[in-house]
Amino acid sequence: MNITKIISIPGLSGLYKMVAQTKNNGIILESLVDKKRIPAYATQKMIKLDDVGIYTTGEDIALKDVLQKIYEMEKGGECISHKEADDKLKAYFKSMLPEYDEERVHTSVIKKVLSWYNILKVSGLLDETEETITEGDKLKIKASEEKVSAIKAPKKKVANKPLKTAGSKVGTKGVRKTGVA
Repeated sequence: MNITKIISIPGLSGLYKMVAQTKNNGIILESLVDKKRIPAYATQKMIKLDDVGIYTTGEDIALKDVLQKIYEMEKGGECISHKEADDKLKAYFKSMLPEYDEERVHTSVIKKVLSWYNILKVSGLLDETEETITEGDKLKIKASEEKVSAIKAPKKKVANKPLKTAGSKVGTKGVRKTGVA
């Protein structure tokens, strides 16, 4: 499960995947629901799902771990709809994450998490496994970096010599006054 490039924008429904960066400090986002692309700028509020956490009675739990627990509880299937009754949503969330803080985690947060889970499930992002780098891959990366650094020529050192300027040789002798007095 890789949610590092998934973004939620308050005021817009659904989730968006970061596709590209624009020249003027913006990004291009693609909707996970209908695949339409929209621009987003630095002035807009955006929430990276990777940065979201859920309050518990102990330490906070990252959203990624909560989504993983729902995935395991549902055995890879979709969870209940976020449009169910509030009591049913709280009971479902309590069965999945018994240590969540009921005073600080409101029903609206539970609805968002369940909605996000179902969107990610339908788009197929929950089924993907994160790529793990093996030792062989690390050695290949290191070898390619060494080749690149060997190709680069070392910079030549420039001696610190005082610059000659004509500032001291310029005089004011022979300057004409122009204009009407």
